[in-house]
Amino acid sequence: MTFTTISNVRVFDGEHALENRTVTIEGTVIVSVGPSNLDDRAVTATGEAIDGTGKTLLPGLIDAHTHSSLDALRLALQFGVTTELEMGGVLTAPKRTDIETNDDIADVRSSGFGLTPPGGHPFEIIPEGAFPGEGEPGFGEIVMPLSTTPEEAVAFIPELIASGSDFIKFLIEDGSAANAPGLPMLDQATLNAGVAEAQRLGMLTVAHTLTVGATRMAIEAGIDGLAHLFVDEAPTPEIIDLIASAGVFVVPCIVLNSSIIGLTGAEFATDTRVSSKLAPHWLATLQSSFNHYPAGSVDDVLATVRALHAAGVPILVGTDASAPDPSLGGLAHGASVHHELQMLVRAGLSPVEALAAATSVSAKHFGLTDRGRIAEGLRADLVLVDGDPTSTISDTLNIAAVWRRGSKVQM
Repeated sequence: MTFTTISNVRVFDGEHALENRTVTIEGTVIVSVGPSNLDDRAVTATGEAIDGTGKTLLPGLIDAHTHSSLDALRLALQFGVTTELEMGGVLTAPKRTDIETNDDIADVRSSGFGLTPPGGHPFEIIPEGAFPGEGEPGFGEIVMPLSTTPEEAVAFIPELIASGSDFIKFLIEDGSAANAPGLPMLDQATLNAGVAEAQRLGMLTVAHTLTVGATRMAIEAGIDGLAHLFVDEAPTPEIIDLIASAGVFVVPCIVLNSSIIGLTGAEFATDTRVSSKLAPHWLATLQSSFNHYPAGSVDDVLATVRALHAAGVPILVGTDASAPDPSLGGLAHGASVHHELQMLVRAGLSPVEALAAATSVSAKHFGLTDRGRIAEGLRADLVLVDGDPTSTISDTLNIAAVWRRGSKVQM
C-alpha cells in the first residue's frame, strides 16, 4: 500500500479553510487530516511527501450538469473535476463499469435520458453525430422515455431505474429560450405524475427549466432540484420566494445562460491555464456560443443567483458542457467549472461559498457521501493548487496535482 503525505498546506475541506494542515492518503482513501509538524517532511520508503507551502488542497471538483463521454471525462480530470453528473446521456450504471476503476478519467453519475415528448427538447439542438455516446457500444439499449401522458411517464420511471439511472430528469422546454418556439413539451399532469412516481420509488428528481414558466411547473410538480436557472426574466421577489419556499436546490449554469444569450467563452479562453489544456476542437467550442436568446441579460441571471443565495437556496456548480461543437459553444468540460466558479463569485457568493458549491453542496444533494469533502475515511479525490482560491477564486486554475481515488493523475 502506497502513501502520499501533503504537509504545510492550506486545506479547503468542502466547507472551511484550514491553515497549515497535513493530509495523508493511503491507497484510495484519506486516512488522516491534522495540523502539520516538522515530522511531516519525512518520506517513507513506500510513499511520496509533498510540501504544500503556498498551496491549497481542495476536494475533487464536481460538475453537477454535463452531457458526458469518455473524451469529456478525460478532459474534465485535467482540470481537477473528478466527478461529473450527467443530465442526459448514456453513462448509467451498467455502462460505466470500466469508468469506476479508470483513474485516467473523471467518475460520472447519470440520469440516462430525461422525460420529454417525442420531438421535444433536446432533439432540436443536437447536431447529427454530436450526441454524447452516439455510436458507442450499448447506445441503442438506453431507455428513451418519450412521454405525452401521465400513464406513459409513470411507466417509464421503473424502466429508467432498472436501466441504471442514478436520478430522474424531466425536460420542461417550450423552445422559447432554445431558438425553437413551439416545441412539444411535457404538460403539467404528465410532469406531476412522473415526479411523484420517481419520488415514490426513492429517486432524486431534477428538471430542465430555462424559463420562469417552466420553473413554476417544476415547483408545482414537487421537483427536488432545478438543473438550470431561468433566462427569460429578471428576478422578482415572488419567484425567488417560490423557489426558496419549495426547498429545492438550483444548478444555475451561469456559463450556459451566458452562452444562450450570445456571450462566448473567448475571453475566459485567453487564460493560458485554460487554453493550454484544450485541443483545437474544444478551444473552438469554448470560443463560440449557443446564441439562442439574445434578448436575455447576464446581469439579470447574476441578480437571480444573488437573490436565491441570499434567500438560502442551495447553489450547485454546473456547466451543461456537452460535445465539442461550436453550435453548443461557450463551454468545455472541466474548464467551464472554473469559469462558473468565477461567475458565482461575480454574482455575490464568497470564494469559499463558490468552492462549496463545487464540492460538498453537490455531494450532499446528490447523495455522494464518499466525496466532496476532505476528511478521514473519504475517497481521495483531491486537487492541489498554487495560491489561495478561498480568497482569490481564479487560483483554482493553478493546478499543481490531481488525485482520483488516491491515484495521481498524469498532467
